[in-house]
Order: sequence, then structure tokens, then C-alpha cells
Amino acid sequence: MKLAELTARARRIRLVLTDCDGVLTDGGVYYSERGEEMKRFNIRDGMGVVRLREYGIASGIMTGEMSPSVRTRAAKLQIEELHLGIKDKPACLQEIVARTGLSPNEIAFIGDDTNDVGILGLVGFSACPGDATSFARAVADFHCQTPGGHGCFRELAEFIIAAQATKS
Repeated sequence: MKLAELTARARRIRLVLTDCDGVLTDGGVYYSERGEEMKRFNIRDGMGVVRLREYGIASGIMTGEMSPSVRTRAAKLQIEELHLGIKDKPACLQEIVARTGLSPNEIAFIGDDTNDVGILGLVGFSACPGDATSFARAVADFHCQTPGGHGCFRELAEFIIAAQATKS
């Protein structure tokens, strides 16, 4: 897809949804001897959420996991669209569209793996981290240079912000 078309699509975005593992994290999971699961989040991605909010663009997390650390991260970033334990992401997208009144063309999604392929084709702007699987790369409109867990959400946010700043 050409840059001009990507930019035009990014100008319409009002909500950016993201998968968690492999996008906001590097996909690694750490366990303590007590079985506590820990995930590493990138602070720059968090600033991407803040910067989008400054432009009137909401952010949300949609993940198949039920991790308490994702809930904690979402609370810290004041993310209200938090969807944990989602096995059918297209159905969750339909619920969000119905509840918010946004059209799919006003929603972006960034995902990295096979469980994201279905939703990547349904939104107005789809993206994947630089190290996404070939499945996600094949359907995503925008391929970040940055790998998951290392600022790819921020890279997407800055692209959308730049497009929004050039609105007529």
C-alpha cells in the first residue's frame, strides 16, 4: 500500500487497539518460583498511549490472555477499552463498534500472530510489529520497523499522529 493511502487511512483513526503479547511485550513470559507471571512492557509504548490521547485518539488492549499484569498496565495508562480473555477478536471488534458508534474505518489494530489475522482485515488501519509472523505480515497494511515489546506501538502511534497533524 502506498504512503499516501496509508496516511489517508490513518487520518480517520479515533481508536487504536492492540494485542498484548508480541506487541506491547516481547512475547516472553517470566515465572517466579511461586508461579507469578511477569511481563515486560516498554515505557515508550506507554507514551504512545498518552500522545494518542492528546490528539483525541483512544487506545485499547484486546488479548486472549487473562493476565493481571495487563490489567495493571492498562490501569496505569488509563486505558478504558480493556478486553481480556478474548478468543474471538472479530466478535469483540463488532461489540466495540456497536457500543461506541465508531465505524471499523475509524479503528486501527496492531497484532503479531495468527490469532490477530481475522481482525487485521476488518479495521480501517492494520499494523504489525517488525518481528510479526508471516501470517500477520501478509495482511497488515503497515509494517513497523520496531519489534514487539520494543516500541512498535509507539511507532504506530507516531505515524497516526503525524497523519492527524496534516489533516486539512
